[in-house]
Amino acid sequence: MKLPTALMPLEGPVFRSLWFAWLAANMTMWMNDVASAWLMTTLTDSAVMVALVQSASTLPVFLLGLPSGALADISDRRLYLASTQLWVAAVSLLTAALAFANALSAELLLGLTFLNGIGLAMRWPVFAAIVPEVVTKGQLPAALALNGISMNLSRVVGPTVAGALLAGPGTAWVFVLNAVVAAGALVVILRWRSVKRQTTLPGERFFGAVRIGLQHVRESPRMRAVTLRVFLFSLQMSALVALMPLVARRLSGAGPGMFTLLLATMGTGAIAAALLMPRWRARLGRDQIVLWGSLMHAAASGVVALAPATWIALPAIFIVGMAWISTANTLSTAAQLALPNWVRARGMSVYQMALMGGTALGAMLFGSVAARFGVQAAIVSAAVAGVLLLPIVRRWSVGGKDVNLDLVPATEVMEPVTAVQPDEGPVMVTVEYHINPAHAAEFVQVMHLTRAARLRRGALSWGLFRDTAIQGCYLEYFLHENWLEHQRRLERFTAADAELRERRLAFHIGEQPPVRKRYVGDQRYHF
Repeated sequence: MKLPTALMPLEGPVFRSLWFAWLAANMTMWMNDVASAWLMTTLTDSAVMVALVQSASTLPVFLLGLPSGALADISDRRLYLASTQLWVAAVSLLTAALAFANALSAELLLGLTFLNGIGLAMRWPVFAAIVPEVVTKGQLPAALALNGISMNLSRVVGPTVAGALLAGPGTAWVFVLNAVVAAGALVVILRWRSVKRQTTLPGERFFGAVRIGLQHVRESPRMRAVTLRVFLFSLQMSALVALMPLVARRLSGAGPGMFTLLLATMGTGAIAAALLMPRWRARLGRDQIVLWGSLMHAAASGVVALAPATWIALPAIFIVGMAWISTANTLSTAAQLALPNWVRARGMSVYQMALMGGTALGAMLFGSVAARFGVQAAIVSAAVAGVLLLPIVRRWSVGGKDVNLDLVPATEVMEPVTAVQPDEGPVMVTVEYHINPAHAAEFVQVMHLTRAARLRRGALSWGLFRDTAIQGCYLEYFLHENWLEHQRRLERFTAADAELRERRLAFHIGEQPPVRKRYVGDQRYHF
């Protein structure tokens, strides 16, 4: 029987096994967050400390996301993903031991939550980079939606299991189960045999990989827009997530069961929305989905905060879950489609840094508001702020043609050169164009796009000069760190780069192709 469109990626055995591993990994995250958040309410009455559990869980992603993405791009992704699960299992066992010994304080719990968050910071970029490798481009939106289902199914199952353990055997057993589930995910990941990336060049250096990852995102208009939008949306949604334990205490039946019920209902709403996403994508553009998702999230969050009874809060938080996954999935898809594979983990780590940075900042900010003005005021103020920002941020589109650029690798041939050592540099390339002066304005516009493309592929600097003696003569130059980085740009060349090259060459009117020269810096001279 053929699966529905939303579930078709699960037909692939590789994606299916990785999806279940991701489900297990997410379950450990939610069980840890639920247990830590509820345990914190028993260790302190401070709303700030309760909110800081969310910050401690997400702040590592903001601090370590880009280094983690760089490591995921330059190392074996299978082994790297497996090591993240080993880390989570170890932290869970340590937390369980301290909980059994009644040795946990509020401050120590925050520290352990931060250590667990490091596991999330390590694993998210590498998994985000793996998904496009194991599904087709046409299935990518559905695969990312399934990842959202995994996240939210774990949001239902994880808190439910954690809530049962909290109400029964006790908090320590939640962390024991965390370690067991993380170990199971580790086994599944180790059974997967990833495809080795083909390259004849040595691996990238860590700090160079970090620089190029940041530079790629900075020079990509679509990634800049997505990063800004996800930061602001996570800032908006953070108040309700961080303060949900206190919302649960206010409703009838206050206790671990109510907290679990709210999280499970939110997760169920997200699953429902993920299954409906193919139909919504067929009718609405990405910008429209983000707009309506942000508005619905704000409105439903306000209802949850002000709801006088559980029967009002539950439908509202169901809508919160639907709005959250539809917005987050749309932004994540836009980011994935804007990134070539060679820098995907780094690009997605910047995306995740923006998401978790907004969440951590929002938790601290609105936790402080809650401490001074109350939980309801904090959640409502976050919702109002999100709505007021929408007219400003709508100009940063996450749709458009360039998000669907063909980023599959293409071939760029370099002319033969005399022997140059890999570490020699810097390397400067010059290209001389002769164009019709009447088309100078259009040529400069194309060269502006060329500048961004060269920098995204690792160039240190770029410039365009007009010859004062020869009308219509332009000289382009760009600089690479060394000869190895100059060669590496060939492996980063995509079909979109090839199309842009043809647009440049269409302006050239000389009988011969543009003259291209390469110069290697002489290390004997220092200026």
